[in-house]
Amino acid sequence: MSRAQELDLVDVLRDRFPEDLGIEGELWTRHGVAALVSQRYGLGLSPTTVGRYLRSWGVTAGEPVERACPLCAAAVARWTADTYPDVQNAATEARADVHWVGRTRLRGVSPAAEVLSAVSSRGWAQFFVRSAKNGSREFLLRLGADRPAHLIVDGSWPTAEWPRRLPPHLVAHALPSCERA
Repeated sequence: MSRAQELDLVDVLRDRFPEDLGIEGELWTRHGVAALVSQRYGLGLSPTTVGRYLRSWGVTAGEPVERACPLCAAAVARWTADTYPDVQNAATEARADVHWVGRTRLRGVSPAAEVLSAVSSRGWAQFFVRSAKNGSREFLLRLGADRPAHLIVDGSWPTAEWPRRLPPHLVAHALPSCERA
């Protein structure tokens, strides 16, 4: 893809879900973006290649300790060792998915865009590009569209900005963060 196509693609993704553009899926995935690139530009990119573009934009999945600020890393490591097994057991009992949720800014695009992303414990990555402080509730609801979910939210998303109410089939867990101390 050319740089102009990349920037256009980011603008197309901004504040839109796949169904808005005739693509299957609740949230964007590498496969969904590959389908959109094919539809829009006539390019046949593999999901692996799309993953490289996403990483260059800053949309990456990282281990919880890697994503934590240096001051919080030890607390996140303790939470992962002590609390996560209980979350995982509760999710298994409820037949729920576990998603590690965070947010980041896209690199190299203007105007600025924020990405809400989630990686399931099974390795499925999903995301939503937003240009304003809206869409967070819809993003979380779409994560739990098919089945109940436990959402482990990292410190990049302060609890003050979480949606006020989530349906009972979505359970949010906050990772330790300086902002939440």
